[in-house]
Amino acid sequence: MGSLDPANINAVFKAYDVRGTVPDQIDDELARATGRAFVQVVGADRIVIGYDMRPSSPDLAKAYAEGATTAGADVVLIGLCSTDQLYFASGHLGIPGVMFTASHNPAQYNGIKQCRAFAAPVGMESGLAEIRDLVLSGDVAEPAETPGTISEQDLLEAYVDHLLTLAPVKGRTLKVVADAGNGMAGHTAPAVFAKLPDVELTPLYFDLDGTFPNHEANPIEAENLTDLQAKVREVGADVGLAFDGDADRCFLVDERGELVSPSTLTALIATRELKKDPGASIVHNLITSRAVPEIVKENGGTPVRTRVGHSFIKAVMADTNAAFGGEHSGHFYFRDFWRADSGMLAALHAMAALAETDVPMSELLAPYERYPLSGEINSTVADAPSVLAEIKQAFSGQDGVELDELDGLTVSHPDWSFNVRASNTEPLLRLNVEGKDQPTLERVRDEALALITKDTPK
Repeated sequence: MGSLDPANINAVFKAYDVRGTVPDQIDDELARATGRAFVQVVGADRIVIGYDMRPSSPDLAKAYAEGATTAGADVVLIGLCSTDQLYFASGHLGIPGVMFTASHNPAQYNGIKQCRAFAAPVGMESGLAEIRDLVLSGDVAEPAETPGTISEQDLLEAYVDHLLTLAPVKGRTLKVVADAGNGMAGHTAPAVFAKLPDVELTPLYFDLDGTFPNHEANPIEAENLTDLQAKVREVGADVGLAFDGDADRCFLVDERGELVSPSTLTALIATRELKKDPGASIVHNLITSRAVPEIVKENGGTPVRTRVGHSFIKAVMADTNAAFGGEHSGHFYFRDFWRADSGMLAALHAMAALAETDVPMSELLAPYERYPLSGEINSTVADAPSVLAEIKQAFSGQDGVELDELDGLTVSHPDWSFNVRASNTEPLLRLNVEGKDQPTLERVRDEALALITKDTPK
């Protein structure tokens, strides 16, 4: 099966990007065809392309650029970059952008993230389906009479300067450990920290290596944080930062080496953004802690609840002119960054908040950590819709319980809440539970899990 086989094209074009294994699913031919189709769909006469450290990325980016220039667009190549650096380039230059990365996926994968000018998202509902259909049909326009040109530009320093205008780190000296996981933070973090003279950096796995020799570049999995946690304790750091492969996500550990919930970081950054823009809207997805909307209201802001997924978050941010948005998965979105997500900007906000105080990170964050959370619990199920219907029936009519189906099923009570959602790609149900205290959380978690797993083969 070739990369342009219809079954393969349908397999690799996902909800938000193109993703698959190299070279059987994604190769130069697919990249070239996608480049031509992208230019045609977005009507671009100039685009910017960057890529991550995976061995296949430079050649795939070159092939995509060939397709784009065949369609008549000029191409600006910025070379190695993080995904948020590509978003910066798209916003800074005011042109559509293309990033070659498979984010946190294993080494054999690669992918294509595409955006319109000023980092506006391209997903299935905003252009990606049309690009896929053009690649499927081969019905692209004839080659342009005058093909586009390819030039190179280094935007790393401009990216760093822009971030530091949004979240300057001033105050006391900090000791920071950063784990790049051999991903693209190993490219961006040295440039950022070089301009932070009062921050003492201990780097972990900054060598760019798309084979990920130390651990997967996926900080949402606890086993990938153990080296960072140990190093924070060893050197007595004030905070630890963990980035995913393309560095658009960031997770924190405090001075004790304890993981900081992304909901906690969402609440912290929200309060900072509300000081700059009093009364602003703050977007949070429905899996973040109920502490987030509480804290937003307490600080004079307007919380806006949305479905999980960056295209939903960015659309709602645009509709509400929200200053900031946070997701449970470690994605943080900033209006001043073209509503795009940036792991490095989130990290800078955390460091800036800490440097302004004389307390440890755990004490700074304590007011934002109000309720225990289960984290995501995944269960394999044969028939997700019927399980969701059964959960809905079981909790309907209970005293104080409210139900909504914005994204999966959310069951809320004054003392607890949980959300159950079906995976888009696997036969899984994803459960997230929150309680007023740990015993309440465990009781509700076990009750929900019993309904989810009762028909699962043992």
